[in-house]
Amino acid sequence: MKNEVRDLRSALKLLESMDGQLVETDVEVDPMAELAGVYRYVGAGGTVKRPTKEGPAMIFRNVKGHPDASVVIGVLASRMRVAALLGCRPEELGRLLYKSVETPVPPVKCKKAPLCQQVIHRAEEPDFDLYRLLPAPTNTPDDAGPYITLGMCYATHPDTGAHDVTIHRLCIQGKDELSIFFTPGARHIGAMAERAEELGRRLPVSISIGVDPAIEIGSCFEPPTTPLGYDELAVAGALRGEPVELCPCLTVDEMAIANAEYVIEGEVVPGVRVKEDQNSGTGYAMPEFPGYTGPASDQCWLIKVKAVTHRRNPIMQTCIGPSEEHVSMAGIPTEASIYAMVEKAMPGRLKNVYCGSAGGGKYMAVLQFQKLSSSDEGRQRQAALLAFSAFSELKHIFLVDEDVDCFDMNDVLWAMNTRFQGDADIITIPGVRCHPLDPSNDPSCSPSIRDHGIACKTIFDCTVPYDQKNRFVRARFLEVDPGKWLKQAEK
Repeated sequence: MKNEVRDLRSALKLLESMDGQLVETDVEVDPMAELAGVYRYVGAGGTVKRPTKEGPAMIFRNVKGHPDASVVIGVLASRMRVAALLGCRPEELGRLLYKSVETPVPPVKCKKAPLCQQVIHRAEEPDFDLYRLLPAPTNTPDDAGPYITLGMCYATHPDTGAHDVTIHRLCIQGKDELSIFFTPGARHIGAMAERAEELGRRLPVSISIGVDPAIEIGSCFEPPTTPLGYDELAVAGALRGEPVELCPCLTVDEMAIANAEYVIEGEVVPGVRVKEDQNSGTGYAMPEFPGYTGPASDQCWLIKVKAVTHRRNPIMQTCIGPSEEHVSMAGIPTEASIYAMVEKAMPGRLKNVYCGSAGGGKYMAVLQFQKLSSSDEGRQRQAALLAFSAFSELKHIFLVDEDVDCFDMNDVLWAMNTRFQGDADIITIPGVRCHPLDPSNDPSCSPSIRDHGIACKTIFDCTVPYDQKNRFVRARFLEVDPGKWLKQAEK
């Protein structure tokens, strides 16, 4: 069946046609902590506190305080769903994204009235209020405020004119104000805002919510795979084989995604920093991908909102920070980037990569490596070093042979238990910059850590030495098609 997904609604239509991948409810739900609390049990998965599970996406049709809107959560909280939405098999996702980065299709301006501007609310209107207009949830009672977790932030560099799209955490701070958190040095739009501030200018920005999943996945690529000046919307264009359509904003000099459910138009204000929890005083921001609730920042930038536009009966798309959805969005682009680097350095050796749920898609990678000759011994560790050198957030890498399913952590741990010796197969690299959201990356946890955010990176080499492969042959079963036996059992 041809994949016709081009926006959120066509994505939901596809999921609806798949058994057990989408559920709906008309029972009223409060977006303040209750909605996420429900989905924790239905399908959040990831590093969310147990009990949780991987399950269907869920649409809430009766959201308290928002009679004309719905909220969908968990669209990407399953690798199988992501594969279906992108038209490939789950194990092919990393390589598919790699090819899409190599063959970008830049976005274009749409030629018809954009769907995202069917309904228009301007900030000068007396009843304009982001709290009323956006059914943005909080994940927990401790959150700093309502968060937009899947907003595609689009901006233009003040000097070069280069465009970029990135996902940042955005918290509603007032009727026409959002805070935006820029990880220092990590995201392109942060660099654009810093340059605009140096010039004493506001940075126009659009925030598109509820879009084609290809855009959401593609927007999560980072340097060095997509350096400053690479518009990640071109990845989505390559994935779909046709360009993403953009439209001019109505109140700021920027473009937005034409078929988005919502678009927020605004400007990043220079010289202003916002305390993220200024309205709640909880001391926390929101749950982050490692599974812990992050501290509120007092260095968030301020976005002054000029307008909100949306489709009729809009659908707000959201996610739970530590859920399987983050694993999909962060992990799959990282898999693609690692695959690309190693393939260029040693073609044909790396068979696949998995950035698994336990690492939130960022902290851990499993590299499935094939040694084709005796001279390949040791190259598997070189592949791990390549991955570490490019992705500072990676903390642990597991190396496995081609007969181990890198997507099945039970199989990975089987390899560790039967092909690994701690005194010979652990390679540690202490004192390396990693990720500040890992609470163990702190001087209080190890004397080797000089500053918060520094870690000991570790390689677990669970591969068989090339000259001993004949000792580690897995039990060989007869290859059969079980279909006819299963059909008989179903009668």
